Amino acid sequence: MIKWTLTKRIWLSFITLILIIGLIVGIIYPFSLEQALKEDSFQLIKREQSRYIIPYIENYSNDDTNNGLIQNQHSSRDVGHLIVRSDILPTLIGNPIPVSTLNKLIKQAEQQKSEVGEYQLDYKKTTLFYIVHKVQNGYVISFMRDTYTKEMAKKLWMKLFYVFLFAVLIALILTAWLTRYLKSPLVALGNQIEEIAKLNWKKPFEWKSGDEFQKLSDQFEHMRRNLVRYDSSQKHFLQRASHEMKTPIMIIQSYAQSVKDGMYPKDQLASTMDVIMDEAALMEKRVQKLLYYTKVDSLRDESPEIQSVRFGDLAETIISRFSATIPSIQMIVEGADTHISVDEEQWLIVMENLVENALRYAKHEVKLQAVTRKDEQEIHVQNDGETIPEEDMKDLFEPFKKGTKGQFGLGLAIVKRIVDRHDGQITVSNTSEGVDFIITIPS
Repeated sequence: MIKWTLTKRIWLSFITLILIIGLIVGIIYPFSLEQALKEDSFQLIKREQSRYIIPYIENYSNDDTNNGLIQNQHSSRDVGHLIVRSDILPTLIGNPIPVSTLNKLIKQAEQQKSEVGEYQLDYKKTTLFYIVHKVQNGYVISFMRDTYTKEMAKKLWMKLFYVFLFAVLIALILTAWLTRYLKSPLVALGNQIEEIAKLNWKKPFEWKSGDEFQKLSDQFEHMRRNLVRYDSSQKHFLQRASHEMKTPIMIIQSYAQSVKDGMYPKDQLASTMDVIMDEAALMEKRVQKLLYYTKVDSLRDESPEIQSVRFGDLAETIISRFSATIPSIQMIVEGADTHISVDEEQWLIVMENLVENALRYAKHEVKLQAVTRKDEQEIHVQNDGETIPEEDMKDLFEPFKKGTKGQFGLGLAIVKRIVDRHDGQITVSNTSEGVDFIITIPS
């Protein structure tokens, strides 16, 4: 397949258009011109013929002389006349024509039944246009050769040729300008894309022209800003992740060094090793959440494996994981028989993070509830702890945003991404009893 640059395509398009127009004109123009000149010739013959018919009728009724005919025998474009009467010999006015041709004209006139008739006759590589007009006791035949029409056609062809050349010149200039006009924003856009390919996306891109290129420029600028935000969020994510991982690592290193030096910060070896084990477990948990967060992010273009899951089964699985951890907190399930359409594996992660978060702040109970409303379903995770400050709610689902008792700041961010993959929404509200996390998903 031949690859054409934009410049070549524009030039090829204009040249093809010019050739098509030239071909159409070359086919249609000669026929149209011939018809127009033919009609003009007959109109001229009619006008010149009328100058002879009226005087002829007057002379015919009053005087048999032909003075009126002779005085009007010349026309501006060589229109000849043949007067045929039953009482006199045929009279020819104008340029002579062969006798054989005259006989053909007279024969055609004798066969004519209408008052006026238009005809043409070819002889000696030329065409004779003539009109037969019946009068009293005879008829008038007015004729003209196509010499004038050929000369006029030649002149018009020359003028058309010059006009066509001028049009081609204008088209070439317009093509050159249009090529430059179309390439300029694309070249600028290409240069900007090249900069982005080099990870240099700080410079804004603007093309103010009020046309489609400006729209393309705005879309590209929107993409650039998204890349800047994404890059900033990634750097922020790495910084926060590094900071969160740094603390337990430093504790483990310091305690391990103390044990190596024969010193026990917790007075006993077992207590000191328990601290190391606890920090290692905390770091492992953070790494798992970090890995799952990036995993969910990488699956954003894949559809979840939706299946009908009984809400009570999900709730019981989550309760069994945490019931021994904080036995003083009562966990209540409502709407256990409600079936929800979700990816079961991912929804266990959602429920686990929400329940874990609720248990940190709950005083006496955590309630899990599923409700069906028309064509959507709601899942509530409520706790009777302290309410969330209004200024913290807008960033609650952002990565590394931790509450007063938060651990790593990724749990709610993971929940938000999984809910988004299910075409759902998650919100949080303060109630008279505490805090309510509400997930809304399609039925």
